[in-house]
Amino acid sequence: MTKYVYDFSEGSKDLKDLLGGKGANLAEMTNLGLPVPPGFTISTDACRAYLEHGQAPEGLAEEVDEHLDALEQKMGRRLGQADGPLLVSVRSGAKFSMPGMMDTVLDVGLNDDSVHGLAALAGGDKRFAFDSYRRLLQMFGSTVLGIDAKVFHDELDRVKAHRGTRNDLDLNVDDLEALVTTYQELIVTHTGRPFPQNPREQLDMVVGAVFDSWNTERATIYRHEEHIPNNLGTAVNICAMVFGNGGMDSGTGVAFTRDPASGAQGVYGDYLQDAQGEDVVAGIRNTVPLADLEQLDKTSYDQLLDIMAKLETHYRDLCDVEFTIEHGKLWMLQTRIAKRTAEAAFRIACQLVDQQLIDMHEAIRRVNGAQLANLMFPRFDTHAERVLIATGMNASPGAAVGKVVFDSESAVEWAERGESVILVRRETNPDDLRGMVAATGILTSRGGKTSHAAVVARGMGRTCVCGADSLTIDVKGRRMRTRDGVEIAEGDLISIDGTTGEVFAGEVPVADSLVVRHFEGDETTTGDELVAAVSRIMEHADRTRRMAVRANADTPEDAARARRFGAQGIGLCRTEHMFLGERKALVENLILAESPEEQQAALAELLPRQRDDFVGILEAMDGLPVTIRLIDPPLHEFLPDYADLAVEVALHDERGKRDTKEHKLLETVKRLHEVNPMLGLRGVRLGIVIPGLFAMQARAILEAAALRVQAGGHPHPEIMIPLVATVQEFELVCADITKVAAEIEADTGVRPDYKVGTMIELPRAVMAAGEIARAAEFFSFGTNDLTQMTWGFSRDDVEASFFGTYLEKGIFAVSPFESLDTQGVGQLIRYAVEHGRATRPDLHLGVCGEHGGDPDSIHFFDEVGLDYVSCSPFRVPIARLEAGRSGAGPSESA
Repeated sequence: MTKYVYDFSEGSKDLKDLLGGKGANLAEMTNLGLPVPPGFTISTDACRAYLEHGQAPEGLAEEVDEHLDALEQKMGRRLGQADGPLLVSVRSGAKFSMPGMMDTVLDVGLNDDSVHGLAALAGGDKRFAFDSYRRLLQMFGSTVLGIDAKVFHDELDRVKAHRGTRNDLDLNVDDLEALVTTYQELIVTHTGRPFPQNPREQLDMVVGAVFDSWNTERATIYRHEEHIPNNLGTAVNICAMVFGNGGMDSGTGVAFTRDPASGAQGVYGDYLQDAQGEDVVAGIRNTVPLADLEQLDKTSYDQLLDIMAKLETHYRDLCDVEFTIEHGKLWMLQTRIAKRTAEAAFRIACQLVDQQLIDMHEAIRRVNGAQLANLMFPRFDTHAERVLIATGMNASPGAAVGKVVFDSESAVEWAERGESVILVRRETNPDDLRGMVAATGILTSRGGKTSHAAVVARGMGRTCVCGADSLTIDVKGRRMRTRDGVEIAEGDLISIDGTTGEVFAGEVPVADSLVVRHFEGDETTTGDELVAAVSRIMEHADRTRRMAVRANADTPEDAARARRFGAQGIGLCRTEHMFLGERKALVENLILAESPEEQQAALAELLPRQRDDFVGILEAMDGLPVTIRLIDPPLHEFLPDYADLAVEVALHDERGKRDTKEHKLLETVKRLHEVNPMLGLRGVRLGIVIPGLFAMQARAILEAAALRVQAGGHPHPEIMIPLVATVQEFELVCADITKVAAEIEADTGVRPDYKVGTMIELPRAVMAAGEIARAAEFFSFGTNDLTQMTWGFSRDDVEASFFGTYLEKGIFAVSPFESLDTQGVGQLIRYAVEHGRATRPDLHLGVCGEHGGDPDSIHFFDEVGLDYVSCSPFRVPIARLEAGRSGAGPSESA
């Protein structure tokens, strides 16, 4: 029979799949001899079985009985007994951290009898007992029974208003007893049944609610945003309660072994006296800095710092911890590898190398391309005029400008119509996740660096300022007020700086990040600590990676920038982009040509312009390979719009003008119109149907290369024939290119170093890869079209129609155009690689679709043996880093 329940002493940090992150780390801390309250973990296996069958799996209840009995014997008290009850906390804990997304219930086991026993156990402190009871009713009512949490919060606010306070601590025992009665009445009103008095019934209901919370909307959204699989399930951790709400000698806090926002070493965290852990995370009361604990309770403070140092050394990474102090005794409730900002990630990775806790291979595994992209975002221009209206905690860095909105629904609605928004709340909660995803930045008036808003924003890479308590936020009135009386209404622009914690009125201009300036070669960035860390990581990634990184670039300017960003050549130069603007008229002449002579005349006009383009690009990439794709799109894309042209022709007809160029264009547009041009006359088919088109382009490329050689350059053009399905198509075009090369050599005495290959973007080309490789010197996988052809849909048609539904229902974890479909499209690539190289062992292989800049896809391309990836110039550093991370292997981080 499957074992479902594990005592904390039975696990370790390596069992996250089974025990979830929280349970595995509670076990690890227990084994390290740290002060962890005793308890046990119900495994993720039990959750998956529960979710599959809609009920607890067979044998689970008996295992819980067995472990609960052992816990009761260890504590010397029974769950919920009237004369000194054992109470437990019930917390979720998935393999991957999902802060605030799933459910927790504290003080389980309290009822109308045991609340008095708890008071006696606390030396007659009835206030403490009834405070704990109202917390249980509040959590149980919202989490387990599904009552809107606002129902309880509104009642609590009413009692505080009656008492003339905004602070929970000012409520006396009579207030709390009355709240308990009111909460119980609310539960009956909203559910039709009373709060369960049986402690074991409470426990079973809470465990079921935690399992169910895996599939809540907010948890599902978070997993989608963080690319966490939906089939993992959550563990449930049941732990003897320790109380931070027992008076001013008690409290609770969250701490980091170093600053998760900047990476700086020091004492970082929040502490709240006379509180339970949810108070800190929810941000409902402003905390004090962790350093203040030294004055409040030096013994616990010193012990906590010792434990944190031990944990960081043991895990060899930044850790965060949750702790409770109960009447001067420190208890550790959780540790995990902490979420951090991109800036902190790079700094900490290098710090840990310098401390000899990890090596550089592990350092590049500890950062990723998404974090590097985050560092390349713009920042506020410090020289611009700015109107400071508030300052809060610098919870998650970046520069965010947007219109103020006060609820998540508005954030989503405004963002969907193209507005940049800043979500402003007193504090956020898990139900705000949709708005946080939609917003450019997040601003709260309550909470610190460990509040829900801060933790989630850091994980998502959103700019966030927390605890700007000088702001009075009126959600119902849709406005906020500064301490100086300035009012800011919904829709007004503000700017927030997550690096400094500053909030500005209006729009503040932004400037390039220091990291981008570093990549551009700006020497003024030398000496900056963050730039130094990024540079160090990138240098090691370049030494470690096997794959080269090229750029997609169509102009000399793009090519030059890509080279400054570290590109080792061009993987895709799209020649059709050179036919736009004023050159469109020349293409129209080619399309309208009615005789071979007219066609040749049109091609002759295009030739020098194409050649000049290629001279500039080859010069910018001198000494490096430049893959140039011959024209790919259907010809009608270079012609006027049919509807616009029809109107123009009708006007000509009204004026008696016949047989104009517009009439000819309209007839040609009609003739070339295709219902699905993606599958029609394009790519190699154009080169075969329109004699001389590809030969002209090949001549422009090779003449440009000859000119560069004569100028002392070292050009390496690679001519790519698009949309090939058969080797015969390739050979026809290749023969024309060979003929052109011979003519140029005869005319100039120069034989440029060039290659001819093809873009693999059709499933048939994949299946014929071995045959095509007989003639082609290289393959470049066009993963955009290969994805469309394999899935049988056009990207332009489907992304706005059914992709949202597919993502929501879990058919796609992520769009196949965003990250490669490795099980489908990826296996086609693998097949083409194997069969192409079986025919031609030296076949050069690359990818030039948008997936060339996607981190997950890059790891797959490395695995199947591609020689390079190509992406937009801005993503070149990201691809370099990810290729290095792939070469370094999986992370050793816990």
